[in-house]
Amino acid sequence: MSADGVGLPNQEVELPAEAIPGQLASVLAPLDRRALGVAVGAVCALAILLLTAVDLLARPEPSLNLELLRHYFFGYSVSWTGALVGAAWAFGFGFCAGWTLALTRNLIIALWIFIIRGRHEIAATRDFLDHI
Repeated sequence: MSADGVGLPNQEVELPAEAIPGQLASVLAPLDRRALGVAVGAVCALAILLLTAVDLLARPEPSLNLELLRHYFFGYSVSWTGALVGAAWAFGFGFCAGWTLALTRNLIIALWIFIIRGRHEIAATRDFLDHI
């Protein structure tokens, strides 16, 4: 009987073997593919927009050779309209890159957990026949 008279023993409650510590669970949590895609896409779009705006407003010497981006982003030119077109293309490219990055990271983490759990289960049942 415990000191509080409830009848529960004074022992710490054991967590099940499947429980993962909070910090580790947050590190191993899967990334949201759509959210990472939007975030990377927004950063890429903003970068193209700002690079083009700086080139248009400041006219640095030597100038950035941003005209080469038209080979990657159809319709891009070093103009305000081209900045918007380039930002749209950069957002699409960044979204795809971020989405793929999140997918790859989630698959690698899932595979890693699967392998670790499998090794643990094999180690736990290694001496199974010794108990028969």
